[in-house]
Amino acid sequence: MDAVQAAEALLVFVAFALAAPVTAGADPGAERERELVALVRQDCGSCHGMTLKGGLGPALTPEALRDKPADSLTLTILNGRPGTAMPPWRPFVSEAEAAWIVEQLQRGLRDGAH
Repeated sequence: MDAVQAAEALLVFVAFALAAPVTAGADPGAERERELVALVRQDCGSCHGMTLKGGLGPALTPEALRDKPADSLTLTILNGRPGTAMPPWRPFVSEAEAAWIVEQLQRGLRDGAH
């Protein structure tokens, strides 16, 4: 993915995220869970591979995340990784939602995640 495609993907995500405001600390409801799964599949998938098996960014499969601390992964989602292509998603997801995403990825993300 080149810089233009990455910028376009981020703009699409920003528009999506602004249309669905979040309440910090709240567990995602069923509708928000669907939105978060779509976010992971589309926006995270644009760098981590559409099947989450890796691309510009590393794989996000249960096998790849098995030995990674959940708290560390949550912070990576929220704060990004300076000096890399990984942006901070804190403006768009709450800490609870980031933790939920990590839990789903470590289990194996399903479209009907629960």
